[in-house]
Amino acid sequence: MNLLETKNLTAFYGDFQALFGIDITVAAREVIGLVGANGAGKTTLLRSVTGLLSAPKTAITFNNEPIGGARAETLVKKGIAMVPEGRKLFPSLSVEENLKLGATTKREGAWTLQKVFDLFPILEERRQNPATKLSGGQQQMVAIGRALMSNPTLLLCDEISLGLAPIVIADVYRALPAIRAAGTAIIVVEQDISQTLRVADRLYCLREGRVVLEGPAATMNRHAIADAYFGAVH
Repeated sequence: MNLLETKNLTAFYGDFQALFGIDITVAAREVIGLVGANGAGKTTLLRSVTGLLSAPKTAITFNNEPIGGARAETLVKKGIAMVPEGRKLFPSLSVEENLKLGATTKREGAWTLQKVFDLFPILEERRQNPATKLSGGQQQMVAIGRALMSNPTLLLCDEISLGLAPIVIADVYRALPAIRAAGTAIIVVEQDISQTLRVADRLYCLREGRVVLEGPAATMNRHAIADAYFGAVH
């Protein structure tokens, strides 16, 4: 049984249709890569899954339960968490306080404050610092840690490498195997196709709100991905 499934998912911003019949699946502990150019619909898909954008109830199922259109706070309690693009940390709160906000759902699971510090040791050193005064990479670690504190079974990561130096990106992505090993499936939205292929089990490419390519990451042809990404689909 799939952990997450979308069937003919559509999404709108007012009269503008952003998604057209999206079908994806995510199995337990699977890492899915979601790629596509700006405006392809990647963030819209994540917003639909997390309840930040309205969706038909039966178009999204999680643990075999229809969840389309459910409230975001309800979905966090069910085990869906997102690391948003731009991190969205609270500048008035310390690193530790930002992390503890993720635990307000009181879901049981492997992730505790100390487990997050074990995953990202630099955060324990900076635990009393204002979160937004850290480096970009460290802020991204706080955002990931905050999501993990809700003990999700599905973690959605939206552009977690955006604006970071390559060495910092490597540090952030090194955390993903440990997150998966703790029982969490992951959807990674990423502009860097090479990075996505290194971490993902399967890949979906979106263009103009539609899935134009999908398959196991290990067998993906880079030319086919580039064609799908930029629109030269045959």
